[in-house]
Amino acid sequence: MSKRKHCDDEMDDKREHKNQFPDYGAGPDIINSDGQLCGELATKIQAFVPAMLVRMEEGLKYNSDERDYSIYTGTTGIALLYLHLYKIFDSSEYLKRAKSYVKLGLRQMRGRRQTFLCGDAGPLAVGAVVYNILGNESYSQELLSKLKDMHVEVLSPEFGLPDEILYGKAGYLYSLLFVQKRLGKAIITDELVQKVCNTIFASGKSLAREEKSKSPLMYMWHEKHYIGAAHGISGILYLLMQVDLAGVKSYYDSLIKPSVDFIDDLKFPSGNYPSSLSNKSDRLVQWCHGAPGVIYMLLQAYKIFGEQKYLDHAKACGDVIWERGLLKKGYGICHGTAGNGYGFLALYQVTKDPKDLYRASKFAEWCTAYGKHECRTPDRPYSLFEGMAGAVYFLADILTPGAAKFPAFEL
Repeated sequence: MSKRKHCDDEMDDKREHKNQFPDYGAGPDIINSDGQLCGELATKIQAFVPAMLVRMEEGLKYNSDERDYSIYTGTTGIALLYLHLYKIFDSSEYLKRAKSYVKLGLRQMRGRRQTFLCGDAGPLAVGAVVYNILGNESYSQELLSKLKDMHVEVLSPEFGLPDEILYGKAGYLYSLLFVQKRLGKAIITDELVQKVCNTIFASGKSLAREEKSKSPLMYMWHEKHYIGAAHGISGILYLLMQVDLAGVKSYYDSLIKPSVDFIDDLKFPSGNYPSSLSNKSDRLVQWCHGAPGVIYMLLQAYKIFGEQKYLDHAKACGDVIWERGLLKKGYGICHGTAGNGYGFLALYQVTKDPKDLYRASKFAEWCTAYGKHECRTPDRPYSLFEGMAGAVYFLADILTPGAAKFPAFEL
């Protein structure tokens, strides 16, 4: 599969289904005092998730490639799903399944990429966490050593690693933060995290100077200045803003905020954002390109800088997602309805507005009718970022909406 295949934009002009759900109106609460989704939808999801897992497992027997060990479309993505379900439902069976799938991924690693979603860092990070939970600390440490050793190539200018999430330095940074959050700073030190952040800053400053950009940080992937979460500057900035280190915070005013403002100024009248600096078409509304990915940058900027415009523009993203986010591409996370639904959950966690939770619930309701909307079948129909596993991840997450996190992106 080529790199461009992951977030391919080529489809017909009618990219979304018409949203025929009524928008929010005051009604019965859909969340209880413990912060859990309640009511008919919660009951439906609790029954739907295990049934979908059976379908997913059956499908994987006939439509999967064990050589694909990525989190994006491969076996480690299924492992991450089961690790997530173990956290939510506290079932040892899910942890066993996570182990079985991460073992497949670890066997297939090729030493070619250093990122969480599409490289060896993903299986190493997920494997380290799974084996630590299982009590096999020696093997967990072995995996962690390999993960940390990757920093030499990541930090080396000669290696030529890009900066974005899927294939670049930001993807390696997420791997470190994923492990650090779960296993502690004694395992992944702040010093290592800061070094990776520094090289991302240095790269962004260098390109901005070279191009005389109005943004103090600028990034490219495949010779395009992408904006969105997967390959672009908004995803890189969002990840940097999640790092709670003084060495990153020192760049808030000089580098991060003006770069955020540069991206924010690209907003279309609709509230959506372009896929790249060279693309003036208001077409894409999916996590990898457009409002469903940029919304995270805006919300994080609001948390850090406290300026109302960021929250207002994030809410405008929510309106775009509500209107145009039931995608014909499918139900997945990268470019599907489940991934778009996460945008409402991110909004809800900041606004506490029941409208945002209601909208997320309607996208979840859409996903419970999986396969009934005449959507395109993805190349990897059972995978985490393109297919069924991602929809299951989202549906399980919305049961506790205040704690939901977009996988491989939010911490």
